[in-house]
Amino acid sequence: MSTVPQIEVTISYLEMQERPQNLLLQSPQGKRTSLIRAYKPTVSFYRYLYNTIGEPWLWWERRVLSDDELSQIIQDDNVEIYVLYYDGVPAGYAELDRRKPSEIDLAYMGLIPDFIGQKLGPYLLSSIIDIVWSYEPTRLTVNTCSLDHPKALGVYQKCGFNIYDRNVKTIDDPKHSYL
Repeated sequence: MSTVPQIEVTISYLEMQERPQNLLLQSPQGKRTSLIRAYKPTVSFYRYLYNTIGEPWLWWERRVLSDDELSQIIQDDNVEIYVLYYDGVPAGYAELDRRKPSEIDLAYMGLIPDFIGQKLGPYLLSSIIDIVWSYEPTRLTVNTCSLDHPKALGVYQKCGFNIYDRNVKTIDDPKHSYL
């Protein structure tokens, strides 16, 4: 029996099979933003983004990877990291996994806590969806869970994703195991 507290997590699996028409591709009014691809980012920069963005939502899966394991993922030619900057400061990021032919997975996406609530999330997601469809995949996938921002699922759905599966898992509480 585990001595680490357990928590129940509901995971929603979403997909998009065609480019939506209602993307928010203009930066929110008054926001000075840039979306820049980080080609083969350093592990330390990636960990900064992942840990800072993911801490409130208990992201832990990449924390347990060694630097070599993480480097093999984020420096793969078919994994793309896009960093959203606001006034020259990193505000969020998105990670696209293009390692499956004709299918792209939005592996991670989020904002640094200081930038939540400024309408940058829907803008970042719309921009990433636009990039994805430039590759002409047959399918774009993403998953979100009950530990993520409470508006995450709704934002994904508003941008054109549909739930195709949902399940409940019991996991070791990341606050006691990994964070």
